[in-house]
Amino acid sequence: MARWLRPLVGALLLLEGAAALSFLHHRYEELVQALFRVQSQCPYVTRIYSIGRSVEGRHLYVLEFSDYPGIHEPLEPEFKYVGNMHGNEVLGRELLLQLSEFLCEEYRRGNERITRLIHDTRIHIMPSMNPDGYEVAAKQGPDSNGYLTGRNNANGVDLNRNFPDLNTLMYYSREISGPNHHIPLPDNWKSQVEPETLAVIQWISSYNFVLSANLHGGAVVANYPYDKSQDQRFRSHRRTVNTPTPDDKLFQKLAKTYSYAHSWMHRGWNCGDYFADGITNGASWYSLSKGMQDFNYLYTNCFEITLELSCNKFPPEEDLERQWMANREALVAFIEEVHQGIKGMVSDENNNGIAGAVISVQGISHDITSGDMGDYFRLLLPGTYTVTASAEGYQPLTVTTTVGPAAPSLVNFQLKQEVVRKPAERKASGTRMNNKALQKKVVPRATRRGTQR
Repeated sequence: MARWLRPLVGALLLLEGAAALSFLHHRYEELVQALFRVQSQCPYVTRIYSIGRSVEGRHLYVLEFSDYPGIHEPLEPEFKYVGNMHGNEVLGRELLLQLSEFLCEEYRRGNERITRLIHDTRIHIMPSMNPDGYEVAAKQGPDSNGYLTGRNNANGVDLNRNFPDLNTLMYYSREISGPNHHIPLPDNWKSQVEPETLAVIQWISSYNFVLSANLHGGAVVANYPYDKSQDQRFRSHRRTVNTPTPDDKLFQKLAKTYSYAHSWMHRGWNCGDYFADGITNGASWYSLSKGMQDFNYLYTNCFEITLELSCNKFPPEEDLERQWMANREALVAFIEEVHQGIKGMVSDENNNGIAGAVISVQGISHDITSGDMGDYFRLLLPGTYTVTASAEGYQPLTVTTTVGPAAPSLVNFQLKQEVVRKPAERKASGTRMNNKALQKKVVPRATRRGTQR
């Protein structure tokens, strides 16, 4: 189907029976009430939970949509949206509340597309990662809100410059042919992050998220990793250098999915800036250190992009309905992108799931791992791939599979245990064995932050 037709067809599927929504800015208490109202209206497919508290004690609430809330179903991918990371960038917060109400209402109406999405995906929606900053911005209001008023958390820290700097570790590791995935955190990382950041890191460590987006404001563009340029270690943080991940083509496709489903993002000219197709590599725009989207990619299995959604960081209420209609199809279409590539189970010879098995794709130097139940999800573009599953104590297994454009291919791996040789055999072959261990410590360097994300 032609690219321009897909958003149109999807939007038509959502129009039928769409209910009138209230378009207001929600303070913290009102946000909580809105979430619990949705949960009460759709109790069988929703759950509310808190991942922690802000500096000032406000809950960081998440609304989950699933046909089995609170339960990870094998082979059902986990998806998340995070809004309001910068307290004064409020459109994402309101869009996620609208999306929550919309998903509930359309599920109750029997909308086939939304029903299938909720049954096949576990969706986590966090409208506000920075509720303290929002309250500061909201007191000023949209008419008098300063460019930075309420941006940071209550300790004055920019949360999108507060994650452990795994990029520096990755760039150094790459120079010695080391990994650029599942990079371990520095020993002292907990003492260097804010309560909100700590809560998010523990959250994404507890769920095997596959795809994610965090919603910002101040521009209109879909931004994808890497955010930090390798050259930032040597030059001014304002230098722009395209810095692609091993999954660059996939990230571009994910970003274009949102931009072309959005009413005007894909046109390129917005807010005085031009981005071809409405997308950009983060470092190509400007280099950003310690950001959340790079952290997701380097520490977890999750592929995250950053969505800049409005020129006005705190748009007036009369503009909220227009913005919702511009973003509604894009928000749904992006969730659907979690269903592509390959997925399957990694198990032993007794069909017991193997957690933490490494899934490697030949030609793409970025691995993912299986979850606690042994299921894995590897986002890939259509094509033919050679894939290897490996786990400690088991013989690796390699297969060739073809990925189509419509749905993920099911590729299961059943691994055989390694044969344990007798001591005499190990001694005889000892002269041919060469065990190498290389441990290096890299201290992340402090870097200056950028201006938008």
